[in-house]
Amino acid sequence: MVHTPTLDIDLLRTFVATADATGFTAAGQTIGASQSAISMRIRKLEDRLGQRLMDRDPRSVRLTSFGASFLEDARLVLDVHDRAARRASSPDARQQFSLAVSDHAAGALLPALIAGLQRSCPEIRYSVTVCSSDQASQAFRNGEVDAAISRRDSPQSSGFVLFRDQLIWLAAKDFILDPDQPLPFLSYSAHCSVRKQAIKALEAAGISWIDAFTGTGVAAVQAAATAGLGVACLDARNLPSGCRILGPDHGLPPLPSNDMLLHCRTASEYEAPVRAIRETFGKIGRKPIGA
Repeated sequence: MVHTPTLDIDLLRTFVATADATGFTAAGQTIGASQSAISMRIRKLEDRLGQRLMDRDPRSVRLTSFGASFLEDARLVLDVHDRAARRASSPDARQQFSLAVSDHAAGALLPALIAGLQRSCPEIRYSVTVCSSDQASQAFRNGEVDAAISRRDSPQSSGFVLFRDQLIWLAAKDFILDPDQPLPFLSYSAHCSVRKQAIKALEAAGISWIDAFTGTGVAAVQAAATAGLGVACLDARNLPSGCRILGPDHGLPPLPSNDMLLHCRTASEYEAPVRAIRETFGKIGRKPIGA
């Protein structure tokens, strides 16, 4: 008779978290365990399976060919387990998942993000708030939401990098920038970190500017730029079709690139929606922090 190993749910959850984070440290931040504890759990699972799941080096871990094929099985087991556990513990109550997402991060991906959440686990009741990056970060720090997608606000910020944004200057295709006049600046609200970075770049370059339009979101700024009201600073992904990119040839300073982070307080509990978020932004690219 072939021996069938017993699959411990905690070990499977640790394996999936480590595979997603590509590092023990980042995985530990997600599920609340030390790096050494994560390593021990992975080795224990490998011993039970009789197969090596990951190759390790000082900076990261990589799935073996067996680990890559086993990952989807592990996800399937966890999904079935978690759904059964929720139904058993709260048969009449729907699990809730609240998300605050930066308007700059969401952009045109917002419909795909919401649809992905609904598909990932329709049993969950979702609450999504679109706001500035600073507001999303603050809501997460205050415990007001289960997860947040926001711009990295310090080098020490922990979380998962969903993608890296390159900021750009843009204006309508027929807009003419007059170097003898203050730059007519189009932006999101005063809480917007992109606005702050753009103003910092302008002032460092000695470029005078005036507020020509202040909107309530990225779509409003895009509309103002397309209408020819002035120059906006947005993520390259959010360049409207009726606008062009401006740069040094137009006398404008370079702009930084930023990491967009996913923060989740209880990633193991909300594995399905967290995975849906990562998959939505997966085409842009992702890398771990703290690995």
